[in-house]
Amino acid sequence: MDQIPPPAPLLILGGTTEAAALAARLAADHPGVAATVSLAGRTQAPRPLALPVRIGGFGGAEGLARFLAASGTRAVVDATHPFAAIMPFNAAEACLSAGVPLLALRRPEWRQEEGDRWIAVGSVAEAVAALGHASRRVFLTIGRQELAAFAAAPQHAYLARVIDPPEGPRPPDLTLIRDRGPFEVEAEADLMRREAVDIVVAKNAGGEATAAKITAARRLGLPVVMVSRPAKPGVPTVLTVDEAMGWLADHGCLPTLRGV
Repeated sequence: MDQIPPPAPLLILGGTTEAAALAARLAADHPGVAATVSLAGRTQAPRPLALPVRIGGFGGAEGLARFLAASGTRAVVDATHPFAAIMPFNAAEACLSAGVPLLALRRPEWRQEEGDRWIAVGSVAEAVAALGHASRRVFLTIGRQELAAFAAAPQHAYLARVIDPPEGPRPPDLTLIRDRGPFEVEAEADLMRREAVDIVVAKNAGGEATAAKITAARRLGLPVVMVSRPAKPGVPTVLTVDEAMGWLADHGCLPTLRGV
C-alpha cells in the first residue's frame, strides 16, 4: 500500500491529562504524525509527552495567528485546563483570523450528588468570602497561582496541595503539600481527618485525577466551596479523546493509507 503524504502540522494546546492522552493516542495510532503540543510553561517539571513539545506563550491572539500561518498549521485542538480563561479566547480569535479549524477538548464537569454539601461560587474571590469570619481549617485544592487571594482571610488555617511551590503573597497560616494526582479516595479521607479539615475549596475541573477529594468530602460530610468554570468561546467541543480523534480524521489531520 502507498501512504498518503502526511498532513500539515496539528497544534495541541495542552497542559491537561486529556492533552497528554490525545498525544499518546496520536503517537501510537499514527507514528510520525505532524503534531506539536504547546505548554504554557507554568509547571516547572511537566510530565513527558508522546509528541514534540513547545513551551511558552505566543504573544496573544495576534501572535498565535502569526504562528499558525508561519508553521502551516491546519488544525488546532484546545485541550487547555478548564479554568484557562485567556488562551481559549485567543485560540478562537487566532483560528478565525487564520482560517484554521479549532476544536475544544473539555472534560465533563463534576456534578453534585446526594450527600454533597457544595457551596457554589463564581470565582476564587467569592470562595474566600464563602469561608466566613469564624476561624476554620481549610483544605485548598485550587493550585498555586491563586493562593494569594486567601491572604485576605488570615483568620483561617490553610492546607494547600500544589505541584510547584507558590510565588508571591500567601496566607500567614499555610501548610503546603507538594503532590500530583491521581489520588485515592481513602488516602484523601485519611488526609482530611489527619489534618482536621473543616471545609474544602475546589475548582470544578472535572476528570478522574482529582475527583477523589470530592468523594472523600462527601463521605466525611464536609462542605465544599466549589468554584464554577469561567466562560468559554463558542467553538466545536468534544468531551473525549475518541471524539477528538474522529474530528481530526474528518478534517484530514491524520495520515491514512491508500489501498493498493
